[in-house]
Amino acid sequence: MARLKGQLRLLLDYVLGVVAFLLALTLTSTSPWIRGHYPYLAYFLAVVASCYWLGPGPATVAAALSAISVYFTFTAPIGLFVSATQTPLTAAGVVLALMLVAVWLIGSLKASRDRLATERERYARLAESRDLLYRELQHRVSNNIQIVASLLMLQSQAVGDRKARRALAEASGRIGLIARIQRQLHGHDGERAPFSRFASDLLTDAIAASGADGVSLQIEGGEEPLHAEQATAVSLVLLECVNNALEHAFSEEGGVVRVSMIREGPRHVLAVIDDGRGLPDGFDLEATGTLGLRIVRTMAGQLGGEFGMAAGPKGVACRLSFPAIEA
Repeated sequence: MARLKGQLRLLLDYVLGVVAFLLALTLTSTSPWIRGHYPYLAYFLAVVASCYWLGPGPATVAAALSAISVYFTFTAPIGLFVSATQTPLTAAGVVLALMLVAVWLIGSLKASRDRLATERERYARLAESRDLLYRELQHRVSNNIQIVASLLMLQSQAVGDRKARRALAEASGRIGLIARIQRQLHGHDGERAPFSRFASDLLTDAIAASGADGVSLQIEGGEEPLHAEQATAVSLVLLECVNNALEHAFSEEGGVVRVSMIREGPRHVLAVIDDGRGLPDGFDLEATGTLGLRIVRTMAGQLGGEFGMAAGPKGVACRLSFPAIEA
């Protein structure tokens, strides 16, 4: 059935090519101005139109019929262009040759355009397949990391030593956090989520899980997504700083945690500022051996950045500065 439709379409194209020639012949025959000044113009237009819309085959038929028409309706040139060599056969041959050259040029351009369209479609399909595979990979990686976190949690429940059990539980929670970061870095459409939206979802859940009902969250900047190579490390630093504020900074009345992500030239600057109790006397970041701050320093080194904690007008200001990687 499809083959029959193709044959009928091809036959129709050839018929339309003949119709285009007949229209050109009619126009040339009925218009004294065209016949006297541009006797071959209508034929050329018919051949060009046939080649563009119908294809080289119908255009070649139109060119052949046009050459035959020129042979039988040839009128010798007038004045300076009179030449003994300009016979009907010569004129028909020149017209046919020029028309065939035009058919070849237009056919070549159309073939190049069609190949380009095919390549674009193929690349679009490849890009779509790549995006689907990437999202599937992200999903599988996050699931596998979550499995590791669950195994650690199960192992912690079987350990009798309280410190070891707590260490395993904290490790499980942090690994689970990495799995969650992997899932939330990209939206359902596969696009990377802006840092502000990603941080808002992450920290809102962290504050709710901590039971700190009186703590409010403010996020500034971060309209652009972070580079995939930096997002996990920055997210870990962010969450450790906020968790540290939730654990040590606030009393029962609660407070405010302000998070900002700004661009300073070639660097990103992440700031986490609370209005809580502030740093204890004699605090030294380098001498502090807590696991959370060790993780923060390690992540800052991985980013090639700098991390610092300082007492603000009220509370603590944590600042992470690291080189920006363009997407």
